[in-house]
Amino acid sequence: MKVDLFSTYVLWTMSIVQFFNEWKLFITNTFHDVWEKALARLQQLEHCAQHHPVVPVEEEYGVKKAQLGKEGSQVQQMIQERRRKIEEIKLSVELSWQNLIDKCQAEHSEKIQEKLKSIEKQAEGLIEELEQEMEKLTSRRSGLKQLSLTEDHLHLLQSFQSLNTPPPTRDWTEVELSRPSYAETLRRVLDPLEETLNMEMREAELKSLQQHDVNLTLDPDTAHHKPILSEDGKQVHDGDTWISEYACVLTKQSFSSGRFYFEVQDEENNEWDLGVVRESINRKGVITLSPEYGYWTIRLSNGNEYEALSVPRVLLSVRTKPQKVGVFVDYDEGVVSFYDVESRLHFYSFSGCTFQEPLFPFFCPGINYGDENPAPLIISPVNQTH
Repeated sequence: MKVDLFSTYVLWTMSIVQFFNEWKLFITNTFHDVWEKALARLQQLEHCAQHHPVVPVEEEYGVKKAQLGKEGSQVQQMIQERRRKIEEIKLSVELSWQNLIDKCQAEHSEKIQEKLKSIEKQAEGLIEELEQEMEKLTSRRSGLKQLSLTEDHLHLLQSFQSLNTPPPTRDWTEVELSRPSYAETLRRVLDPLEETLNMEMREAELKSLQQHDVNLTLDPDTAHHKPILSEDGKQVHDGDTWISEYACVLTKQSFSSGRFYFEVQDEENNEWDLGVVRESINRKGVITLSPEYGYWTIRLSNGNEYEALSVPRVLLSVRTKPQKVGVFVDYDEGVVSFYDVESRLHFYSFSGCTFQEPLFPFFCPGINYGDENPAPLIISPVNQTH
């Protein structure tokens, strides 16, 4: 009996010793792992500190606060752009088709009304989307403003990231109301009306320019390579077929301010240069026609090729040869424009010019090789009853 108790005691003692040994080993291994991880973390932090210097809270607070002010200004600009777009859409719905309805035949008015309703529905959808974006942007602007006023540095830095991400918005720059497609019968009614309206607008524009017409007379003292002038000083052409240089002439009148307009008639010639020049141009030897040298002109060559003598030169799209060319100058605004008087079409405009000396109308009928340019350039009286 005593032997059994002793054996039991020995076994129990050995079990306790084994348990403590295993527990010691577990504690040692666990501590070792924790220690290794702690050391690795300390090394990582040390590396980050070396490569990413710590910025004081006060300094980062100032940077983020400045960014908040900039973001607020940008959001306000986006809101204003969307307000303008809403007004643009409303105005487009109100005016775009009103003239067509007034002028269209009665039997088509119901169809046009249906088309207009579809436009209004499209406009409502766009306006609703714009207003939703404005609501989100307004909310973001309020949040940015409120955050910019806080003196709690840590709160500003913690909240900055969430507010710094703008809400998704649409680029409205190119968004416009789509023009509806018409049935062929309706198009036969609307297309002529639209062309009529366009013609009326072009005619009104040209008439407003013709109000500034001036009485011009060619100045023989400015003639280059002896062009032939009429007795009344209204016509010029090149009469010498043996001279290879262009014959050019200016007017007696010059202009140093305001607006002026004149018309030039040409029916048969294959080439000419026409426009205005500054007073100090080179009037001897070879002439280079470009704004750099004081010439704002357009050219006809080969009978049907028109170009603006700008830098670089611009080839003009002219469907039919004009019988009369209108030239309009706004001295103060720095604009020189050319028009086909009969069709009321605009050719080209030099804009952004800086005039600092008097301007003279300029006429160059071209070289009369073998009667290729037999007709004169004629300063034509302006007829405002076109």
